[in-house]
Amino acid sequence: MNMIDLRSDTVTKPGPAMREAIASADVGDDIYGEDPTVNALQQEVAALFGKEAALYVPTGSMGNQLAVKAHTSPGDEVICEKECHIFNYETGGPGMWSAVQLHCVPGMRGVMDITDIEAAVRPPEYYYPTTSLVCLENTHNRAGGTVYPLEKMKEVQEFCNKKHLALHLDGARIWNAHIATGIPLKEYGAAVDSVNVCFSKGLGAPVGSMLLGSKEFIAKAHKYRKVFGGAMRQVGVLAAACRYAIQHNLPLLAEDHRRAKEFAAALQSHPLFSIDMDSVQTNMVVMDFSESAVTPAEAQQRLHDAGIVIGMGRGKTLRAVFHLDLNVSDLERAVDIIKEKLQQP
Repeated sequence: MNMIDLRSDTVTKPGPAMREAIASADVGDDIYGEDPTVNALQQEVAALFGKEAALYVPTGSMGNQLAVKAHTSPGDEVICEKECHIFNYETGGPGMWSAVQLHCVPGMRGVMDITDIEAAVRPPEYYYPTTSLVCLENTHNRAGGTVYPLEKMKEVQEFCNKKHLALHLDGARIWNAHIATGIPLKEYGAAVDSVNVCFSKGLGAPVGSMLLGSKEFIAKAHKYRKVFGGAMRQVGVLAAACRYAIQHNLPLLAEDHRRAKEFAAALQSHPLFSIDMDSVQTNMVVMDFSESAVTPAEAQQRLHDAGIVIGMGRGKTLRAVFHLDLNVSDLERAVDIIKEKLQQP
């Protein structure tokens, strides 16, 4: 059976053209700064976001953790939204690597209210931890791929500037926000001190993320990348895939978004789950079974048996993610299977 994989946009595999780019990559020793393909990728992405410098890293989690490390001192406190990736999916990295603690505040579809951020900033007395960093996420994974509005990001930036706090963006899927809104990547880059972007999700590269910021910030992160074990040698074979992904696959995200909306529209009146159509903003659709006699685990198993692999979401939900390796027939077949297999409790 040909399974339809809706678990994540991380499941994509490089196609023939990307593999050719990998095979023909011009490489060198990146620890010496001599890999031309890595250097070109770093320069190109820094320019896209209007940042002075960039650092290629193997994973998005490493990029975020390098940012936390470079922006903070041991004993500091970092403000983030309670459903964010840094808090939920990075294995306690801030405490392990940077000896900082996270102060989580609530958000609406991943967006924090500025009053909640302000209330989370610690007073200056010596017996409190020092608040030094605020982290945002765009698009927001656990909220279902929702976009953090640029005006809200700028509001947080203005507050951080006033309070002398650093502002980092986990922009693993900022490409999706860019395509969904039409806002230039430079405007997102200008709204934060540092940003981490990922190439191995919707863009379809097999490996890699990139941390961007000032030259001074990236110099610190470069040193810590070595400490974290992320220094690499002839890594241009991977950077070549990322360059190909930006050049060829970035515009294709619009198709992922369109298919997600079509999928959600076709199933929004389903009797066993609900879909918040306002949250379907990019390539993800969350199906909420909170009011259903069928549990998400039961639904997941039924769909697996019928040919759909789908991931568990937050709470009593399943999450469908559209990506480069899905086509129109996959979308149509997925809708038909869900309508057929999830009709009765």
